[in-house]
Amino acid sequence: MKYTLDELLEEMRENGVESGLLLSPPMESGGILPNEEVLALCRKSGGVLHPVVTVEPTRREVRAALELARDNRGVVKGFKVRLGYVDAAADSPTFEGLYDYAEAEGLPVMFHTGDTATSDGDLVRSHPLSLDALANRREELKIVICHFGNPWIEDTAELIYKHPKVYADISGLTTGGGAYGKKLAALLARKLSEAVYFIGGGEKVLFGTDYPVTRHRDAFELVKLMDADDSDKERILWRNSKEVFDL
Repeated sequence: MKYTLDELLEEMRENGVESGLLLSPPMESGGILPNEEVLALCRKSGGVLHPVVTVEPTRREVRAALELARDNRGVVKGFKVRLGYVDAAADSPTFEGLYDYAEAEGLPVMFHTGDTATSDGDLVRSHPLSLDALANRREELKIVICHFGNPWIEDTAELIYKHPKVYADISGLTTGGGAYGKKLAALLARKLSEAVYFIGGGEKVLFGTDYPVTRHRDAFELVKLMDADDSDKERILWRNSKEVFDL
């Protein structure tokens, strides 16, 4: 895989995906692509992709992210905080201005949760339950738990059940390979199905890929494997994201 914009758009076309969110992709250097370039890629996509601004935990970066969102009001669809990869927790005072703006504008804040791709990641900060205090304190803030908090899927289900404006996506859960790839996908599908039962429906579960970590076909297969009503699967595949992110 070359991991280019053209490749991503072709992947979406092949899988019948009409629209999606673009978050800052990782670079070979280990850093993240600047938010301005993410917006430029979305413009180049012809309206297929919609930007989510990644926010790093410094006052300077928060100010820059807010300025970019204000200058592109209606274009920016949310924010992303990389819990576990950055030296800050979800309830860090540094993010208060971000949460104020997101709450006022009705923009979701996405949080990396669960497993980290590097051995030096902070699992205490990336545990989904680290978001409970924030959700208690800011009941109007839309919180999206990325990767369903994997492997803490049951804890994520409790947060979704407890808090009216907490959601979770299923991005980045499978890689499609490995000796136990199919068994892992079946296990995850079962756990996600149980989460839907516990929550009482699929209204707050969002589709995602974390491309190129997970290919679109593998993410679709994961939903197909879930033991849930077709109406819930439809919500998961597109309806929920359309509503939450105003796509």
